[in-house]
Amino acid sequence: MKPWNTVNELCDLVREASFALHCFLKHGHLEKVYENGLAHRLRKLGLAIEQQHPLQVQDEDGTVLGDYFADLFVEGCLVVELKAARAVDNEHIAQLLGYLRSSRIETGLLINFGAQKLFIKKYLMSGVLGA
Repeated sequence: MKPWNTVNELCDLVREASFALHCFLKHGHLEKVYENGLAHRLRKLGLAIEQQHPLQVQDEDGTVLGDYFADLFVEGCLVVELKAARAVDNEHIAQLLGYLRSSRIETGLLINFGAQKLFIKKYLMSGVLGA
């Protein structure tokens, strides 16, 4: 039995694991350290985690234009984009939204471990994917 029923519950599990990791490691590490740490903690919860998972970028007619690599792809339905920056920039948000839109994934989390205060925000492509 999976430890979540809705994508919102899945996002909560990722948030809780991210917060615990940030409390332990603090800020100042490379992004890869946080990626490995979060993947490890989520796997311990029994979640299916793929690191650097290729997602196809598609044109509106479905033509494959290329691949991008999700930092974490959780349970086959949630893209997690990680940063280790001093602050979240509009470019980081645009990057995640572009990935969601072009790969036709509904839900994504942007997580920044690089500042003293952990940043986590959920983004949805509702209404955009079907257009």
